[in-house]
Amino acid sequence: MTTITKATTKGQITLPAKWRRSFSTDQFVLREKGGILEVIPLDLKQLEKTKEITVFDALRDNKGKGIKAKDLIKVLKKIA
Repeated sequence: MTTITKATTKGQITLPAKWRRSFSTDQFVLREKGGILEVIPLDLKQLEKTKEITVFDALRDNKGKGIKAKDLIKVLKKIA
């Protein structure tokens, strides 16, 4: 399935409901790779194995410094 979506003025995009229902999570990893945006369902067990450090890099999130994946996992496990 291919769909075209437009970002809101706040930079938000909507994933089609059909796609969201295809996964057992409502949390996703976004990754830019060579000019392509990847949207990947979040698997906490897989995230624990990653060596990537920056999780959020928006200026409002930790002043653009990001947070360690292990710290994000702790937060996500509390809310899941």
